[in-house]
Amino acid sequence: MRWRNSFAIVVGCTAASLMVVDAQAQSAFAGFYGQASTGYENNQIGSMSGSNSSGFSLSGNGQNFGGAPLVFGIGNYWQATDKWLIGLGADYSALTQSSPSNLYANETIAPGKTISHCCSSIQLSSRFNFFLSPAYVIDKEKLVYIKAGYSQVSTSFKSAETASVSSTQGGYLIGLGYKQIITSGLYGFVEGNYMGYKAPSYTFKAADDESVTNNFSSLNTYQLLIGLGYAF
Repeated sequence: MRWRNSFAIVVGCTAASLMVVDAQAQSAFAGFYGQASTGYENNQIGSMSGSNSSGFSLSGNGQNFGGAPLVFGIGNYWQATDKWLIGLGADYSALTQSSPSNLYANETIAPGKTISHCCSSIQLSSRFNFFLSPAYVIDKEKLVYIKAGYSQVSTSFKSAETASVSSTQGGYLIGLGYKQIITSGLYGFVEGNYMGYKAPSYTFKAADDESVTNNFSSLNTYQLLIGLGYAF
């Protein structure tokens, strides 16, 4: 009986020790989180080419534009090992980013002769990101992470000759960030993201009732964010 009691005590102590080790190894970020951030966003729209129903070709300039975004995010981290978390997350950019109204199109109406159409603009809004986020645990209250997943943004094209026309562009997201607990679940973070989208295309009726198609060569976005969140 004595050896059985001793064995039970040893097993109990070992289990308790493992529980203590597991508790000590558990990252403060394991579980659900919510966060908000701002910073700087740069959007790059590539050069334009197109045509109209009269058979004339169109070409135009690209543009960079940006501003301060407002990004809300939610997600969950699962503790995979002492040093790694696996996360799933989503974020939403709440503010619209607009280019200045100085995109132009050159319409080639004859060899060596063009007409310039001025004052078009692009707007980006309602950006959603869905991503996988592996994270490396520096210590219980600090981690670095990467993001990789799907991004979607609504785009609108408006010229002086037509009402706004819209399309939704899908693409990919990659990102890198750092998080650190400030106090009792509250944390701060910095993050950089890059989003590459399918090139947008717009077909619309101009003021003279001509059908016009504008194809842009690319659409990319860079973000540098700083924010606060809460790990539950």
